[in-house]
This record gives sequence, structure tokens and C-alpha cells, in this order.
Amino acid sequence: MPDTSRLPGDPYDAGMAVRREVLGDEHVDRATAAADAFTGEFQEMITRYAWGTVWTRPGLSRTTRSAITLTAMIAGGYWEELEMHVHAALRNGMTAEEIQEVFLQSAIYCSVPAANVAFKIGKQVLAEYEARPEA
Repeated sequence: MPDTSRLPGDPYDAGMAVRREVLGDEHVDRATAAADAFTGEFQEMITRYAWGTVWTRPGLSRTTRSAITLTAMIAGGYWEELEMHVHAALRNGMTAEEIQEVFLQSAIYCSVPAANVAFKIGKQVLAEYEARPEA
């Protein structure tokens, strides 16, 4: 349930643009369509603050932000989010080799078992990505 009473300069619109660029229209449309009275404010919050305030900052490239996000998902064991962010990392221009390096680094700092799961998820996403008609 989007809030239509935004003030000028509200980072929501910039956040929605970046969110769509990074995650893809299909994912964002699905997430926003599923928003209801219980989850709508959460969707507004992540669009405004995660995407509109943090991801729009000029200090890091999108590939660096993706690498950090992949590591955070591995460290936290957020496997569904990791899958989504491997797709996003590829969309942001990360290569399979760079994702592999992030996973190897995470094996040392997050745990080998966590990296094992990450590699399984990454392998699946990369196979899907390579099988796309436009790939």
C-alpha cells in the first residue's frame, strides 16, 4: 500500500528506481503487489531507506554494494535473500568469478558450512542466468 503523501526530496522515488534496476521489475512488482495493511509500511521503509538512502549513495559502486550484500546474506544465513541478491549482483555487473571470490572470502570469515550453502545457491542462479535466451 504505497504512501501517496510524499514530500519533495523524499528518497522513495529514487529508491524505487534503484530497486527496480537492481532487483528487476518482476521482483519489485511482485513484492509491492503483495503488500497489504500488515506489510505495506515495511515495503515503503525498505524502498525509502535501503534503496533510496543507502543504495543511491555515491561512495561505492553497485558491484561493491552487491559484494557486501552477498557477504551479509551469507553471514546471516538469509538463503532466499542470497538467491535474490546473486541475481541482483549479476544484474549489477558482477561476474561469476567475482561472486565466487566473495563466496570464498565468506568461507573464511563467515564459515565453511555457510559458504557451502552459498555455492549451492550461486551455482543454481548462475545456471539459470546462463540458460536465459539473452545470455
